[in-house]
Amino acid sequence: MELTLFNILDILGTIAFAISGALAAMDRRLDLFGIFIISFVTAIGGGTLRDTLIGNTPVTWMENTIYIYLIGVVTILAIVFRNKINYLKKSLFLFDTIGLGIFTITGVEIGIRNDLDPIICIALGAMTGTFGGAIRDILCNEIPVIFRKEIYATACLFGGLVFVIMHDLGVNQDIIYLTTSLIVISIRLLVVKYHISLPYFYIS
Repeated sequence: MELTLFNILDILGTIAFAISGALAAMDRRLDLFGIFIISFVTAIGGGTLRDTLIGNTPVTWMENTIYIYLIGVVTILAIVFRNKINYLKKSLFLFDTIGLGIFTITGVEIGIRNDLDPIICIALGAMTGTFGGAIRDILCNEIPVIFRKEIYATACLFGGLVFVIMHDLGVNQDIIYLTTSLIVISIRLLVVKYHISLPYFYIS
């Protein structure tokens, strides 16, 4: 695999989500097999959905088995050093946020490479960023963050929009990657810190 900035970010996103999945599984006291499964689906869930929707099969992790080995090694390290990771839930949030930001831009970029409409590219970015975490939460018997009042997918959509605009303006690709991922990560950190949320409705 050629180590372009895009591929490096994709690997970093995979690592971040793999750790996120492993932490969530350990927090739920799952056994070793369960930890590996949650870690794996969290790391590859969004990319698998994206590749399937655009007809890119076999999906990325099936063609590049380095992702399988990478997730396995990262999961083992997360288990071994679980006691070194302070504030489990805060660590889970941090790695989930990093993965969210990075995978959003990889999804948008792949949509652009396939000459898809900008709206579809932004949607692919949001799907890539959020779907792995949604599967993780469902398997851990939690309501996925994307369906709660917290701003989650909205950060991906905004980041994807910025990506498309910068791409149309001809901004350097590496700058687009770094700027967009930092925007998504920053939005997510700020809305959680200041308890900013979307309105929600219920039947009384």
